Amino acid sequence: MLGCPIDLPFGSRRKAMATHFQGRFEVEFKYRLTDSAAFVHTLTALGPEVMVADNHEQDCYFDTADGALARAEKSLIIRTMAPSGIRLWIVKGPGPDRCEAVNITDADKAASMVRTLGYQPVLTIDKRRSIYFLGAFHVTVDHLAGVGDFAELAIMTDDEAALPAYRAQLLALASRLGLALEMRETRSYRTLCEQRAPL
Repeated sequence: MLGCPIDLPFGSRRKAMATHFQGRFEVEFKYRLTDSAAFVHTLTALGPEVMVADNHEQDCYFDTADGALARAEKSLIIRTMAPSGIRLWIVKGPGPDRCEAVNITDADKAASMVRTLGYQPVLTIDKRRSIYFLGAFHVTVDHLAGVGDFAELAIMTDDEAALPAYRAQLLALASRLGLALEMRETRSYRTLCEQRAPL
């Protein structure tokens, strides 16, 4: 998700976004949705703040020709979002909890720089995404064509020791939102797209 520490300079949302997307670690749970509209209705009843709605998000993954980053459980991503105009340089890993990002102004130039360093595009993922703030947490609702609909619940932190407590709080929030354990999806969007998992 967008849940990586970033500095995004747009309007009155900047302070809230800085609060939500600060930290070197991310606790995140993903759930497969069978009825996205019903989930959004349940979420809306809790009074979340809407950050962006129905943005088109494109993630371009880069790696070496021999897949060195993937083997090291790392991802190098350039993300563009429209119509919000957000552009990010994202590094995930190693491991599931590390995620950092920086706001960029020119995605094409960034991609050119990455290629100059010896990385090449290996995968592009397109999704439609809405992002909500609910208390300390952020919730995204995603649609990936050919893959399915998903909800992600997450929080960022610099305190690695706080991760177990945040996991428990997110699971409690998932229960309030009607997200059952059997709906959990542990695979990343990258893995799902590479496998083209059935709906």
